[in-house]
Amino acid sequence: MIPIAAIGAYYIDTILTVPHYPSEDAKQRASTLTKRPGGNCPNTLSVLSQLLPRAPTHSSPLPLKFIGVLPAPTSPASDFIRASFDELVDLSGCIYREGEMEAAASYIVRSEESGSRTIINFNPLGEMGVGEFREGVGGMGNVGWWHFEGRIPDVTLQCVRYLRQSPETRHAKISVEVEKQGRDGLQELAKEADVVFYSHAWAKNQGHDDPEAFLRWQASVCSRPKQLLFVTLGDQGAAALDADHAEYFHRPAKLGGSKVVECEILFTVGAGDSFIAGLIYSLSYHDEWNLGATLEYANRLAGLKVCQEGFEGLGMKMGDANLAWR
Repeated sequence: MIPIAAIGAYYIDTILTVPHYPSEDAKQRASTLTKRPGGNCPNTLSVLSQLLPRAPTHSSPLPLKFIGVLPAPTSPASDFIRASFDELVDLSGCIYREGEMEAAASYIVRSEESGSRTIINFNPLGEMGVGEFREGVGGMGNVGWWHFEGRIPDVTLQCVRYLRQSPETRHAKISVEVEKQGRDGLQELAKEADVVFYSHAWAKNQGHDDPEAFLRWQASVCSRPKQLLFVTLGDQGAAALDADHAEYFHRPAKLGGSKVVECEILFTVGAGDSFIAGLIYSLSYHDEWNLGATLEYANRLAGLKVCQEGFEGLGMKMGDANLAWR
């Protein structure tokens, strides 16, 4: 197995589903309340743990690793976090904040009327420093893929350059998320990565509505050898560019996975994280697939996620990892 490490923030999500968004100073009854693990990288690892072959022995290194900042190790919040991860995920690289008892939290209000959601975050833990990252990755020279959420671009850039300079990790593949518009430093971060996952919002913020024009522009700006670039397009699916060969691919969205279905409620929270999990999995384990097949696999996985609450069972629903639908 190829060990994969994901670096980002862990959030405990509280999701309230309401008929419609309430007006200011109004009172409204929620139809459902869900509390679950959250955060981009934990979500991605949750899906990856379902896609990877489940055959590690107890003596083998765990194939998935999470590095993030957590509350005090003895806190109930840290107990919840450890219990939420699959047995395939190694947390030994995490940084614990002594004295902090609360985890980072997201409060998500989802409207049944519009299908959109509003997210309010709270993080008392502070961000990870470069020195803490270096300490956390000690002994992880066997990791073949490092994935960064791209939360604090200047710190993340230093972490990426540390991996590039270390003899143990310089040959590993590195991917980053370029997601939040208006966040300084993401362009510089994209230049350093082997694989870049752009959000549609970030692309539009850069003045690009056409995904092919956007990706070709990014390829000219980044100019890293063998770079793969992806951009999500919401209900229009996703697009990809093999920068070395200038090959562009687009695949439409497929709600329900293998075919278009009608979903009564769209559960969009975590769809992008599922998409990234599908890409990391297919690029790591299926060299025989072309980029179009890789993109379609990730799109189908995200389409399954949009039609269900949470991530449970996504791997089983995807079926045979050899893609019988190809």
